[in-house]
Amino acid sequence: MRHAYPEITARGADIVAVATGDARYAKAFIAEDDIPFRVLLDEDGEAANAASLRKSSLLSLAGPATWAGTLRARRAGHRLHKTGKRVTQLGATFVIGPGGKLRYEHLERDPSDHAPIEDVLAAL
Repeated sequence: MRHAYPEITARGADIVAVATGDARYAKAFIAEDDIPFRVLLDEDGEAANAASLRKSSLLSLAGPATWAGTLRARRAGHRLHKTGKRVTQLGATFVIGPGGKLRYEHLERDPSDHAPIEDVLAAL
């Protein structure tokens, strides 16, 4: 999402990330990856629970989908970071429009399953 941030903001939208780690982890992530958008903390998992986000099993973290995603990320030049407190928490991407209308939702099925940026941009 960071790479698409200029295009997202040009369309009148913004990004807010929600981190599963602690404040120190979030600050390191923001600094190391030069994150230009707001990052909020969900240390206790309340936001993840409210959004009905899935969790992976520890076994799936070592599975082929995760390794394939890790290799794709490395080839694309992304660094891997220290994990947050809730290592099994999967993420999601939501596009919320005016009036709180949900325009797009992508709930990750495994740690390498991220929302296609084309779908996010189309929802804007």
